[in-house]
Amino acid sequence: MTKIMTDDNHRCAWASSAPDFPDYHDTEWGFPIDDDRRLFEKLCLETFQSGLSWRTILTKRENFRRAFYHFDFNKVALFDDDDVEKLLNNKGIVRNKRKILAVINNAKRAIEMIEIEGSLAAFLWRYEPNASTLPPPETQTICEESVALSKELKKRGWQFVGPTTLYAFMQSMGLINDHAEGCFMREEIDKARKVFKRPRALKNY
Repeated sequence: MTKIMTDDNHRCAWASSAPDFPDYHDTEWGFPIDDDRRLFEKLCLETFQSGLSWRTILTKRENFRRAFYHFDFNKVALFDDDDVEKLLNNKGIVRNKRKILAVINNAKRAIEMIEIEGSLAAFLWRYEPNASTLPPPETQTICEESVALSKELKKRGWQFVGPTTLYAFMQSMGLINDHAEGCFMREEIDKARKVFKRPRALKNY
C-alpha cells in the first residue's frame, strides 16, 4: 500500500494519540485482508492486547513477529514447553503465559479450520457485517456478527476471542469500515472494500 505522506488530512481522533499511530492509521487500519497469516497474526496480537493498549502491542509488533516465526501457524502449533519458557523470558513481548498458550492453541485450531473451510479468510469473512445495518463509526465496540463469530470460534476451541476482541479485529482487517465520518481514509477504505474479492469457502453454507 502507498504511504500517504501528509499531515494536513483529518484523521480519526485516536490516530493522533501516539507518534506511531498516523502511519498505522493511513497504511493499514481498515484495509480488507484475505491473507491467512496476516489474519492469524492480527488475531494473536488482539489476544495479547486484551487488557492493554494497542500502542503497547504495536511498538512490540516486530518482536512478536520474530518470537512467533512471523505467525506461521504451522510452526507455532509445534511450540513445546521449552518454547513457552523462552517466550516467558523474552523481554520484547508481553510475557503472559495464558496468552502465549492461547496463541499456540489457536495455531492448532487454525490448522484444523483450514482443513475444513479451505482457509481462515473464507471462514472469517463469512461474518462480515452488513454495512447498512451498522451504527455510525466509532460508536460501538461489538456488533451482532462479532458476538456470533466469538461463539463459533469458542465452540471450535479457540481462546481469547471475545466479541470486543473480534470487533477490533474486524475494524483493523477491513471487515467493516469504522473510520470516522470526515476522516480522509474513510473514502479510501470504501474504495478498497468495493474492489476486494471476498474469499469463498470450499462448501456452501
